[in-house]
Amino acid sequence: MKISFLIHTIYGIGGTIRTTLNLAEELVGRHEIEIVSIFKHRDDSAFDIDPRISLVPLFNNNKKSPGCELENPLHKEPAEAFPRNEARYKEYSKLIDQRVRDHYAASDADVVIGTRPGLVAYVSQFAPGGAVVIGQEHMTHNHHKKALREEMRPFLADLDAFVTVSEGDAAVWREHMPLEDTRILSIPNSVPQPTVAPSDLSGNLVVAAGRLSREKQYEILIKAFAKVAAKHPDWTLRMCGWGGEKDNLRRHILKYKLANQVQLMGPRSPIDPEWVKGAIAVSTSRHESFGMTLVEAMRNGLPVVSTDCNYGPREIITSGEDGLLVPVGKADAVARALLTLIEDEELRRRMGKAAIENSRRFDPGAVAQRYLDLFAELGAEDTTGRRAPAAPAD
Repeated sequence: MKISFLIHTIYGIGGTIRTTLNLAEELVGRHEIEIVSIFKHRDDSAFDIDPRISLVPLFNNNKKSPGCELENPLHKEPAEAFPRNEARYKEYSKLIDQRVRDHYAASDADVVIGTRPGLVAYVSQFAPGGAVVIGQEHMTHNHHKKALREEMRPFLADLDAFVTVSEGDAAVWREHMPLEDTRILSIPNSVPQPTVAPSDLSGNLVVAAGRLSREKQYEILIKAFAKVAAKHPDWTLRMCGWGGEKDNLRRHILKYKLANQVQLMGPRSPIDPEWVKGAIAVSTSRHESFGMTLVEAMRNGLPVVSTDCNYGPREIITSGEDGLLVPVGKADAVARALLTLIEDEELRRRMGKAAIENSRRFDPGAVAQRYLDLFAELGAEDTTGRRAPAAPAD
């Protein structure tokens, strides 16, 4: 069976790129996989990609490349097949419409998967006849403006399935946009088995990871950690990631006199070696569509303190078993949860052990099997006319 993923770019760093690669690399041992990347802004991917995966870039926007196509006259004309209310609309063009149309007109893919709203619209329109067509939602229903949701309705109605990363979000889509012929369901993102040994939880380090953006509410975390540091000055907090809030967070660190106890580490890749240095992981987001960093931390043996924001964390963490959920925006609650785990080593170790066990359900093999089952249920056939084979049982 041939499976084609259509992605904005495979040459950057981001959650959709990582989860697409996790799934593709799990499937490529059993099926033919291609990743069609709309843009190619650099020569090589930021990730090591299994050479069995076929990479198909459609548009060269690398300004350093002699083949850069940004000045192509057809690229100056606005896209007609890409939704006008999509956040990336201005990056697309009539030339890109044509490239996607031409690629799939010649394609023999059995399954085609679009990975963001505009690309879901593309696969809805251009996927080869007879292919199973699937849209993925890596954000949430409420993240998108009403105008985009309405513009997307006819494209979603033409899909075989629309897959969200949380059951909570799938339920919202089913309630607010019921689609008679499109199956709406959730399949979580996957996180591979770490390549390092789990944390022994013996250190005095709390680790957070993610974009330094307002939605992560790291100023709440810094305020909470000031309360932790007052009781346990030997503990430190490391925040891994990049983003526009860096300077603002530095000001908060200085405000609470935490320069020696809170460190902005910048981006870290791979991230596993950073997790295993820690004894506790923490997230203070006000919104998550899923929560990749939570699963990463758990797979590395860390109990997690997380805000109970919509969707992701509450479907990942079993509060009191493998971590603690706290109200959104409440620094005191975050501090209390951190102090609970800092001051009870036995509880911390018990939760860390449970975190490893409970996070196995996000292993790429388990997630890929759910996709294979979906392909088969939707009637996907390979080029010889056979149904998609199920993966061998564990």
